[in-house]
Amino acid sequence: MNSGNAGLRERKKQRMYQAVSDIAIRLFLERGFDAVSVAEVAAAAEISKPTLFRYFPAKEDLVLHRFADHEDEAARVVAQGPTPIAALRRNFLDGLERCDPITGLNDHPAVLAFLTLLYGTPALAGRMYAYLERSEAALAEALGGGLEARLAAGQIIAVQRILALENWRRIADGESVAQVRADAVAAAQRAFGALGAGLPHLA
Repeated sequence: MNSGNAGLRERKKQRMYQAVSDIAIRLFLERGFDAVSVAEVAAAAEISKPTLFRYFPAKEDLVLHRFADHEDEAARVVAQGPTPIAALRRNFLDGLERCDPITGLNDHPAVLAFLTLLYGTPALAGRMYAYLERSEAALAEALGGGLEARLAAGQIIAVQRILALENWRRIADGESVAQVRADAVAAAQRAFGALGAGLPHLA
């Protein structure tokens, strides 16, 4: 009974996160991130400002909540083998095939608007680094911990971020997914090949 209640509370909490984040992102896209106050988001979501801050410690987190599920993705992926680099390469290439927004290779107007908001707003781009640091930490732990693992995790997360940013830039400049895809795949193959060469113990 208690576990059922706990599960229900968690689902309700996750729905609240999603609903408030969606409302905030809609307002930010309509008017710009800096032009919308936290109080306005809380009013639109019909919750108090203190309640909003219990869910989202910073205004930027209202947007970056969409990346929360990806924070430990690299850490989960490396366990799938056959080697950490091979698993990460396969996962990224699969993401390109699916046009996963996390790879930057997506020209759906709503996704493009969101990524433009994210990368085009200095406060959001800055806050993104806190998420990337947590991704690095989780990946380093999955790779065994210690300095060598942290150095490797930093390189891997940076490669994935730069590949995604390049894909988004090209699409934001007017190219289609079809025009970018082959270059995106080739760039990912080269980048993960370089990672494998530089981190032979993970390849």
